[in-house]
Amino acid sequence: MDSSNTTTLRGAQTGASGARRVNTTYRICPRSGLQFEAQAEKLMLANAVAAVVFLLLGGILAVGVVLTRWPAVHWLEAPTFYQVLTAHGIDMLIFWIIFFEIAVLYFCGSTLLRSRIAAPRVAWLAFALMVIGAITNNVAVYQGGSSVMMTSYVPMMAAPSFYLGLILFAVGALIGCFVFLGTLVVAKRERTYEGSVPLVTFGAITACIIAVFTIASGAIILIPTYLMSIGLVEKVDALIYRTIWWAFGHSSQQINVAAHISVWYLVAAVVFGARPMSERVSRGAFLLYIFFLQLASAHHLLADPGISTEWKVVNTSYFMYFAVLASMIHGLTIPGAMEVAQRSKGFTKGMFEWLRKAPWGNPVFAGVFISLVGFGFLGGISGVMMGTEQLNLIIHNTIYVPGHFHATVVIGTTLTFMALTFYLIPVLFKREMIAPKLAKLQPYLFGFSMYLFCLVMMGAGTLGVSRRHWDMAFSGVAMAYEWPGAAYLMMGLVGISGLGAIIGGALYIYITVGSLLWGKRLESGARSEQVTPLARATPAAAAQTYGSLGFVAPGTFALAMVFLTAFVLYYFINWKYLSTLWGLN
Repeated sequence: MDSSNTTTLRGAQTGASGARRVNTTYRICPRSGLQFEAQAEKLMLANAVAAVVFLLLGGILAVGVVLTRWPAVHWLEAPTFYQVLTAHGIDMLIFWIIFFEIAVLYFCGSTLLRSRIAAPRVAWLAFALMVIGAITNNVAVYQGGSSVMMTSYVPMMAAPSFYLGLILFAVGALIGCFVFLGTLVVAKRERTYEGSVPLVTFGAITACIIAVFTIASGAIILIPTYLMSIGLVEKVDALIYRTIWWAFGHSSQQINVAAHISVWYLVAAVVFGARPMSERVSRGAFLLYIFFLQLASAHHLLADPGISTEWKVVNTSYFMYFAVLASMIHGLTIPGAMEVAQRSKGFTKGMFEWLRKAPWGNPVFAGVFISLVGFGFLGGISGVMMGTEQLNLIIHNTIYVPGHFHATVVIGTTLTFMALTFYLIPVLFKREMIAPKLAKLQPYLFGFSMYLFCLVMMGAGTLGVSRRHWDMAFSGVAMAYEWPGAAYLMMGLVGISGLGAIIGGALYIYITVGSLLWGKRLESGARSEQVTPLARATPAAAAQTYGSLGFVAPGTFALAMVFLTAFVLYYFINWKYLSTLWGLN
C-alpha cells in the first residue's frame, strides 16, 4: 500500500485519549455517497463472494431434492437423496446466509457508521475459520456416512469431521460478531457518528445479539456430540439434544429475520428516501425480537412427550406472540414509510397510487417488496399456526414445515439478500451490472416461483405428506398409504415451481458473478485521509406533522387489514379442519 493510500486518524476521532495512528484508507462511493473503509470493504467482498459460492452449491443440490420429491420423476435413489438433502439444507440455511450476514454486519458497523473496522486481522481469522469449517462439513457429507440431515439428531451419528466443520464455522461466525461489536465501540470512541446509531445498524445489533445466543447454544450441544463421535463421550441424551439443538437451529433463522428486516429499512431509505415513521416504535420492535423471538424454537418440540405442556403453551401460545407483534410492527412501518415518501413526491391519488407508481422495474425494490409480502402472508401466518400446540398436531413433521421455513428463509431472507446484492454490485463491487433486463425479471421469477412452491408444500403437508421421506408413496411396503390425488398434484407442483425458483436463483448467480467478471469497471471514488463523521439524523417530517395517531399511510393501513383478515380466516379454517380430524363434539 503506497503512502497516498494511507490515512491517519487523529485527535478529534479518538476523543480525550489523544492522537492515534491507524493505517487505513477511506473511499466515498460517487453513486451512493457511502464511505467504505479499506479493510472492511475487503472483508465484505470476501464474505459476500463466499456466500454466493455456497448458494450456488445449494442451488445445484436443490435440483436433486425437487426432482426426487416430484413423484412422477423420483430421480435419486434413497441414499443419494438423503446425502443431497443434508448438504442442501446446511449449505443454504447455514453457510450461504451466515456468510452474507457477516458481510451485512460489517457494512452496518463500518460503512453506515463511517468507522474503521475493529481488529481486521481477527476478522480475517474468523473468515478463514468459517471457510475451513464449511468445506470440512461439505466434504464429510459428500464422502458418505454423514447423511443425517441438518438436524443430525442423536443417536444417529455422522463422521467426526461433520461436527468439527460446524464447530469451526460457528467459532468463526462468533468471532465475526465480536468484531462487529468491537467496531461499534471504535465508532463511538472515535466519534464517527452523533446521537444514536442508525436504525439499520440497530437492527444489525439485534441480529448480532441473537447470533451470540444461537452460536453458544450450538456449541453447548455440538461439542459433546463431536466428542461422542470420536468416543470420548459415551452418550448424549436425545431429548436434551433436540431441545438445545433447536435453540441453535431455529434461532439461527431469527438472526435472518432481524438481518433481512434491517435490509428492508435500508432499501426503503435508498430507493425512496424514506424515513421510519417512528424510530422508537421500530427500535422497540427489534427489542421484542431479542427478548422473545428465540422462544419460538419450542414449536419444533410440541410433539415431544418429555417436555411439559405448560412449558410448551407458555412459550408458543404467549411469549411467541410478542415476537409476532414485532414482525407485524415492521410489516406496517416499512411499507408505511415507503408510502409517506411517495406521497410527499405527489403520488396522492386514491389509496394506492404510491404503490402503482413505485419503481417495479428496479430489482432492488421489487425483490424487497415481494419478500416483505411473502414473508408476512406465507411465512408469518403459517408460523403462528404451527406455533399453536393443538393445530401443530395437523402438520407436525409433514412437508408443511419446510413449506413454512422456505417462506421465511428463502422468500424472506434469500430474496432480500439477492435484492441487496443488486444494489451493492455498483456500490461495493464497483461494477456495472450486466443483463439489466434479466435483473428486472429475476425477483419476479424467483419470488413468485417460491410463492407457489411454499403454498403447495403447505397444502401437501396439510394432507399429511411426510417431511423428509424419499418416497411419499412408500412403494413396496405391505401397508402403504393411499394418498388422495390432490397430494400427488401438489407434490408435482412442488417440483415444477421448485425448478422455476432454481432458474431464478441461477439468474441471480449469473448476473452477480458475470457482473464481477465482465461488468464494466466503475469509478471507485475519491480516497480521503480523514473519515467524514455521520451527522445526527432529524425526525421524519411525517411524524413531526401528523403525530402518532394520524392516517399518514392509509394504503398501508388497508393492506394491514387485508393481512389481518387473511390471518383470522386461515386460523379459523385450521381449527375447523382439526375438529373434523378429531371427530369430537
